[in-house]
Amino acid sequence: MTADIIRSMLAKKAGPEILNVLTEGLSGTDLNSLLLEVFRLRTSALSAPELLNRYQRNRLVKPSDLPALETRQAELEVLRLFSGSGFTPVDLSPVSILGSCSALGPVNQHKVLSALRGTEVLADSTNAIALHYADLRERKMLGDNTARFSVVQRHVRSQAITGKGFTPHFRVGCLVTCGRDTGSYQFEKTALSEHLKAMHTLFTEYYHVDHIGFRLQHRAGYPDNFSAAMHDHLRADLPDFKVTLTGKPGDDNAYYKGLQYKVDIYIKGRPYEIADGGFVDWTQQLLQNRKERMFSTGFGFDFMCRLLNGQL
Repeated sequence: MTADIIRSMLAKKAGPEILNVLTEGLSGTDLNSLLLEVFRLRTSALSAPELLNRYQRNRLVKPSDLPALETRQAELEVLRLFSGSGFTPVDLSPVSILGSCSALGPVNQHKVLSALRGTEVLADSTNAIALHYADLRERKMLGDNTARFSVVQRHVRSQAITGKGFTPHFRVGCLVTCGRDTGSYQFEKTALSEHLKAMHTLFTEYYHVDHIGFRLQHRAGYPDNFSAAMHDHLRADLPDFKVTLTGKPGDDNAYYKGLQYKVDIYIKGRPYEIADGGFVDWTQQLLQNRKERMFSTGFGFDFMCRLLNGQL
């Protein structure tokens, strides 16, 4: 619903100022207490047959149709591979702080499953890791060291997505590197190379794809020559990797800064765009420090399981 529709609906039920009272007039604690009581009252009279009916009508709550034992084993093997590439596995909470996605990037809160007690159901592991890193940095638990994290985590997205293989909840494998600017784009070069190496190892040695390639894309937020400099670095550092540069300097998607990259794989002759990553400014925002740097990658873990199981 749009804000205007909601205001109109509430005005008819409880007066025109009710939305302002709920959003601005109550403290977070008072609003949480109110909502807890609202949900307690709404569920207190809920019968078992009605509960089943709601379950059957709600697309967000059904189990995954992937084989549980095989996918759990694959999760562990992927995390071990990432650990061997220098990325520390993290077991994230299934919920994050309310606004974890919408406060840091161009994500509508309607796409996230908002929850009580100031939380939301996890919709993006990389945002949660940014918060984890910023907390560790503020508590002086990292020194000046670069931090490298990995997860394979279930995500929930509330928007309806059509298409074969797309489900409301799904696992994503993520790599995140966070640290400080050390000059001459050294953080950026190292992080980019490490992520591409890890992705190359994952898809060639674990998934055994027929072919893999990387596409770099210009993004705004760095000097115009930045993405070309990163392309030149990769050609020198990873000469055996197929890496192309597309677009034009200054292209902006309001999400990645300076550079975005895609991973394309081929299985039985068919191409699939399986992973996406780039530089973001989230740790700069969280820590209010322009020297902070963050690079993230996410790949479709469940999507790969479906490909290998012949479900796509």
